[in-house]
Amino acid sequence: MARHVRNGLMIGAMALALASCGGRESLKPVAGQKLPAVPVGAATAPTAADMMDPGTQARPERNVELLTQSRQRGNDEFDLPPESRPQQ
Repeated sequence: MARHVRNGLMIGAMALALASCGGRESLKPVAGQKLPAVPVGAATAPTAADMMDPGTQARPERNVELLTQSRQRGNDEFDLPPESRPQQ
């Protein structure tokens, strides 16, 4: 059992080391490569920060009013009882 615990700790340490090696530098284009094309209808090419910012379709604003008080539910014409089947 001690062997399983030791293997689990080693795997956990390797996962932690792997997760902590990410870069924290700002995004820059690779030397020698062209930047993305200017989108149709845009005056200038978007910057890296513009491309990383989610648009309104990716994060829509909430437009639903929250209920502040309970209300009685109205009559529902489709709320019908189940059909009774003849016994076979």
